[in-house]
Formats: sequence, C-alpha cells, structure tokens
Amino acid sequence: MNRLFFTLIFLFTSTTIFCQLPNIQLKNINGETVNLSELPKGKPIIINFWSTWCAPCKRELNVINEVYSDWVEETEVTLYAVSIDDQRTVDRVKPYVNSNSWEYEVLLDTNSDLRRSLGVNSIPFTILIDCDGKIVYQHNNYNPGDEDELYKKLKEVSK
Repeated sequence: MNRLFFTLIFLFTSTTIFCQLPNIQLKNINGETVNLSELPKGKPIIINFWSTWCAPCKRELNVINEVYSDWVEETEVTLYAVSIDDQRTVDRVKPYVNSNSWEYEVLLDTNSDLRRSLGVNSIPFTILIDCDGKIVYQHNNYNPGDEDELYKKLKEVSK
C-alpha cells in the first residue's frame, strides 16, 4: 500500500513538474545563454541528460545522431543534449560534440540546476515533451533499440 501511494505521488509530482520547464538559464557550448522556460512551443522537444564520462550516454546520443535529421524532417523535433559535466570535466564537452558532429543544441548544466529541478537521478535520462508542453515519455539508461521506442513515441505526438 505504501509503495503504491508513493508511486502515485511521484507520478503526480513528476507530471506537474514536467508540464512546464523551469525558469533556468544554461549556457550552450558556444557560451550563449538559453532560458529553458522560453524554449519553442508547439513542436516536440527531447531533453537528454548526459556526460562525457558516461559511455551509455554517448552511445545513445551517437546512435540518435545518425537518424536525427530524419526525425527533424518528419516531426520538427528539437533535441537538447544537456551535459551534466561539472567544472572539472566541462572542457571535454565541446571537443567531444564537435568530433561527433552532433546536430543537437548542447547545453551545460555544470551546477546540476536543471537536473535537480527535474528530479533526474541517473543518466542517461531522456524526456520527450509533446507539442502542448507535456511530458509524454521518460526513460533512463540506454540499451540498443531504446531509440526506436523514443522515435515511436515521437511520431505519436507529432501527428
């Protein structure tokens, strides 16, 4: 009974939290400020938390990068790859992104402000937000084929 109660509370809380992105400003890898509460509305958004020291994170984002241009063409999705590298490792982010030719907007959450505000405890962690700003899919960790499930959900919300 207690487990069910806490699960319901978590689902209600996460749905409430995720319906609107917090008013947090992050820098992108070019040093420009991005306010998450001002991200474009009316199109699907994927937010993927990752780090340069996380092998599954890099595998996931590299696999998605292979099909990302098709996803954008079909669904008009925008993917924000949010690095949680801290001050010690953040200098590795831009060279890694550039060496892999990622087409994503890469944001730096060096203080884990966004990560904490969304309750992300482990990475990789992927969130799909529909055109109405609602979280419709969440997934943590990565196994080959997880990108297919994400794409399936993405197509459902972009109709």
